[in-house]
Amino acid sequence: MSDKSHDSDDSEDILKTAAAWRDQGKSVALATVVATWGSSPRPVGSQLVIDEDGRFQGSVSGGCIEGAVIQEAKAVMTGGGVRSLEFGVSDEQAWEVGLACGGTVRVFVERVE
Repeated sequence: MSDKSHDSDDSEDILKTAAAWRDQGKSVALATVVATWGSSPRPVGSQLVIDEDGRFQGSVSGGCIEGAVIQEAKAVMTGGGVRSLEFGVSDEQAWEVGLACGGTVRVFVERVE
């Protein structure tokens, strides 16, 4: 039995996927949750890998936040640079955007070289 936590296994899988997609010649971006306040469905360190064809693996939140992160990742792949994204909602808006209740999530998006 492994002494690794489930989250570290997920992170290793996502990084392996990123490397495999790059080895196939694809443009790839990696999104990582770098901070949360209040409610957040995914903890700091959670990752999402996206390729130029729109394939993705992992999760940084769910709901429309994930869709917005994927769009920013595509921009990073084509235009370069990095993005620091922050999503915050009130309790009233939380269910609409995929958070269990009000909270803030900060996600860093970078191109995988």
